[in-house]
Amino acid sequence: MRNVVVTGPPRADPDTATALGGFGVATVHEAQGRTGYLGPTIRPAWAGARIGGTAVTALCWPGDNLMIHVAVEQCREGDVLVVASNSPSTDGLFGELFATSLARRGVRGVVLGTGVRDVTELREMGFPAWSAAVSAQGSVKATAGAVNVPVTVGGQVIHPGDVVVADDDGVVRVARQEADAVLTASRARTAKEETNRARFQAGELGLDVYGMRARLQDLGIEYVTHEEHSGERP
Repeated sequence: MRNVVVTGPPRADPDTATALGGFGVATVHEAQGRTGYLGPTIRPAWAGARIGGTAVTALCWPGDNLMIHVAVEQCREGDVLVVASNSPSTDGLFGELFATSLARRGVRGVVLGTGVRDVTELREMGFPAWSAAVSAQGSVKATAGAVNVPVTVGGQVIHPGDVVVADDDGVVRVARQEADAVLTASRARTAKEETNRARFQAGELGLDVYGMRARLQDLGIEYVTHEEHSGERP
């Protein structure tokens, strides 16, 4: 690993990132072809937060949060700090004091492939955090890593400047170059869901709303009465 701090990487448009955050993880994930989801192991430290922002990345060594301190300086309003380690670690690399510093800079939240602590304080101050673990295990500040390089969290490669959307469903990454197209697709998907919701509220079934009846026949699914089914038993 090259120990570098990359300054001033290109970022996705902040208004686009904010708008994607409003649509939420499930919609954005579907809108970009069911890609970019960091998986079910990256969970919110507290419920109810929803954010969309541009990624600043930090690559740390296990049990060492030195590069988070370095990354804070590179963060600006509208960013989301994304933290990974170069081998698996669940240590609590991030807590209340980091959140206080980031909140002062207008950072919208943090996503960690490692652990988070001070959950009560994070909830009380309203600073959103998603992580692979909650752990009181502390850390040192001793080993060089990198800032604003590609990192992997939850099996997804996140580049600095990508859009990060996070809510109670987890976290999804949108490539910087694709953010506008995904926003357009998210709007279209939401409009379609609103139409479908009205049909469901009117009493229609998913089989008809989604046109699945012919597909059932193609799959060989048969409708038989209870008596017919019981009579087929040995």
